[in-house]
Amino acid sequence: MFVDQVKIYIKGGDGGNGAVAFRREKYIPKGGPAGGDGGKGGDVIFEVEEGMRTLIDFRYKRHFKAARGEHGGPKNQHGKNAEDLIVKVPPGTMILHAKTKAVIADLTENGQRVTILKGGRGGKGNTRFTSSSNPAPEICENGEPGKEMEVILELKVLADVGLVGFPSVGKSTLLSTVSKARPKIAAYHFTTIVPNLGVVEVPDGRSFVMADLPGLIEGAHAGVGLGHQFLKHIERTRVIVHVIDMGSTEGRDPYEDYITINKELEQYNMRLLERPQLIAANKMDVDGAKENLEVFKTKLNADIPVFPISSATQFGIKELLYKIADVLEVTETFPMYDKDIQDEEQRVLYKYVKESQLFEVSRDMDGAFLLTGEELEKVFKMTDFTREASVRRFARQMRGMGVDDALRAKGAKDGDIVRIDQFEFEFIDGE
Repeated sequence: MFVDQVKIYIKGGDGGNGAVAFRREKYIPKGGPAGGDGGKGGDVIFEVEEGMRTLIDFRYKRHFKAARGEHGGPKNQHGKNAEDLIVKVPPGTMILHAKTKAVIADLTENGQRVTILKGGRGGKGNTRFTSSSNPAPEICENGEPGKEMEVILELKVLADVGLVGFPSVGKSTLLSTVSKARPKIAAYHFTTIVPNLGVVEVPDGRSFVMADLPGLIEGAHAGVGLGHQFLKHIERTRVIVHVIDMGSTEGRDPYEDYITINKELEQYNMRLLERPQLIAANKMDVDGAKENLEVFKTKLNADIPVFPISSATQFGIKELLYKIADVLEVTETFPMYDKDIQDEEQRVLYKYVKESQLFEVSRDMDGAFLLTGEELEKVFKMTDFTREASVRRFARQMRGMGVDDALRAKGAKDGDIVRIDQFEFEFIDGE
């Protein structure tokens, strides 16, 4: 099964909790705090694995969570940092933010790595909270929660040359003739429903990767037939080869086929027409093909090389391959997206996170005051509520963030219920 797009959930590892401990060794009369910090949570890293060809593995596992850091220990023992989570993907995988559709990474080279989410930092042990006014604190932090998000993995095959054309024009036969690829070949439309790749070796020693892409029909840019499922795979190709049934075996006009396919490429993405194009006039062994070719050349009002070939008899194949190799040598890789636009999208995305409010106050259905906000919830989750000193510190942190004033402005009175996540507190107006 060829899978080329999936949505998955990823989460960085939580940091380990800090510890509260004191030195009690013999011959050390004053002791002191000795709680170590927690270890850092694991990062989520995507890495290209050359042997992978599809995203099918992600059909069965869609949640990826990095390990949490080890908790701190006594004697100032620092918790061990968690190992990073390495997620393997095939070459040609793009990672997009599920909500904004912004491009996060484009992975094309074997071994290429990108860190998508950082793990949370470890919580501080009580040694880190010592001061002249509190030389023996019983305060520690829980580990910082790891970031989480949903991303879309989209695979666009890596090929130098893309074969395009209507169904049953001979694209699969051509690929099987010039390479060791063995695509499905049959006398009905849409025999090929997934891209097939083959390495083509030119007699002079040059080589390139050719993709037999599923057949196009009119309206493909809008999703008709295989639509976008096909068109996205041609975006990485550097040279487009139009395979045209010059024998007109299905009664279509070869020139109209060429015009229709080009319109679909243009309407899907204007930049597809920037790529060099060659025309493979296939099925020249069929009666009437030579006459059709002459008419086609007369109508063709463009400086595009036309190569008469027959995939069945291998007529003209060598000349076509030499020309493809020559064009590839002078054609650079086309960018998959506008880099400036991508950077701007990512700046807006991260700018929004940084400038968002620390918290928001709303009323729940039962009348309780509901506190939400990433920063506030992070402070809440990093508080050890089993220790009174940590609870008092959390109260001071909330006051410093302006939570008390915001609750008063919303009409909170003594004894009102305040809810953070699934936990409830009573509001005590200490103004």
